[in-house]
Amino acid sequence: MASLGQPAPMQPTSHQFKKNARTALSDHQLQEALSGLPTGLVAQRAAARDRLPEFEALRDYGRDLRNHCLDHLDLYLERYEARVIAAGGHVHWAETAEDACAAILRICKAADAKSITKGKSMVSEEIGLNAHLQTAGLEVIETDLGEYILQLRDETPSHIIAPAIHLIQGQVEGDFRRQHQHLPKNRRLDEPAELVDEARQILREKFLSADVGITGANFLIAETGSSIIVTNEGNGDLTQSLPKVHVVIAAIDKVVPTLNDASALLRLLARSATGQEFTSYTTFSTGPRRADDPDGPEAYHVILLDNGRSELLGSEFREVLRCIRCGAYMNHCPVYNAVGGHAYGWVYPGPIGAALNPGLIGVKEAGTLANASTFCGRCEAVCPMRIPLPKLMRRWREIEFEEGETPVLTRWALRGWATLAQWPSAYHRLSRFMVGAMRFSAGKHGAFTWLPFAGGWTAGRDLPAPQGRTFQQIWAERQKAAASQGNSSEAP
Repeated sequence: MASLGQPAPMQPTSHQFKKNARTALSDHQLQEALSGLPTGLVAQRAAARDRLPEFEALRDYGRDLRNHCLDHLDLYLERYEARVIAAGGHVHWAETAEDACAAILRICKAADAKSITKGKSMVSEEIGLNAHLQTAGLEVIETDLGEYILQLRDETPSHIIAPAIHLIQGQVEGDFRRQHQHLPKNRRLDEPAELVDEARQILREKFLSADVGITGANFLIAETGSSIIVTNEGNGDLTQSLPKVHVVIAAIDKVVPTLNDASALLRLLARSATGQEFTSYTTFSTGPRRADDPDGPEAYHVILLDNGRSELLGSEFREVLRCIRCGAYMNHCPVYNAVGGHAYGWVYPGPIGAALNPGLIGVKEAGTLANASTFCGRCEAVCPMRIPLPKLMRRWREIEFEEGETPVLTRWALRGWATLAQWPSAYHRLSRFMVGAMRFSAGKHGAFTWLPFAGGWTAGRDLPAPQGRTFQQIWAERQKAAASQGNSSEAP
């Protein structure tokens, strides 16, 4: 197997979302890969929802539970820490990404580690953990199949639960043949099962030789000091049970009070993410191996990462911290379906990225993501935690404007519209004139193939010309008719 490189930590490119999106729209392989989203994960979620009569009530419970956790986050984190220590584990508080990376490197060096296996973790992507450890001379191997494929390609995940969803089978086959050069050149890799078998063969050796295993956590349980991971491949179990040291990296907002609370959220998580009743593997870890345990790590460490979440907790955007990372909002988002995850330019793509990223990396870098939305509301409609994503994105748009980060042309246009809207009669006359002018200019076809300031639309589709009366005209007529009917009913 060819040696893996040492990629630099992910540098945000959210500020150039429009450029990223144009590149994504012209990528035919990406468009082919994304074409299955509406009929795949979307349909599976709908079927799982329909099989559970109490699904909507469970969403209400999940929302209220997560709000309660955020209201008492300090209490539950302290209780969780105490339970971890009582079970023989260690807790490390990390205010920043740098603090978290440094703590994990210290743990690896203390264990004299050479090889590290990793389960899928978006938080580790957030802090640039792989690059930090590889720069220190450690071998880091991603064990989730999708993440492993991306590591071979030196790419970042484009989806929270399906990190390689932007790739097609032929691309993966090419990567395996290029990287696994010690295997026979004439081997068959025509079927997905053959690709999985080859990855399993490679990763088995890494599992057995790893000194440290690093996983994320879907939930942290204050009642028991346990961490939970959910997978469909079983790689998480091998990552945390075979090495002599298990490190959990999780954000502070992952804590829940009890096992029963975690079970309720797990019922929502799998159904919302992949349409499963439960994931194939739901694994609870509590401290290091005990004397009568058949396997497990000798040491257990938990890294609790803040990295801006405390500030979000005390802000008007705290609702975004209810997220349980199911990915349903991406699967249903028409913008994500068109451009994929990499266009968003940082770790968290889709509507959740538009609502979360500006709070983590700043409005100057990520504020523009809030504009990558049609505000159709599908993200909020399917979110198991009922996060009001359109509301949060709308507020980020306002803040972007207030801080002067909105493009100059857009600011002028908004100021012009706001000024004109203060003169209703002039606004209505101009609207009627523009509607008539556009209808006349469109001619018999009734649509524009090009229009000033609308090139982003007309480059890929025609823009229908306005037809009939304006909204204001229809509204005025209905109001007049209603008033007339009222006067008639009052007549003697």
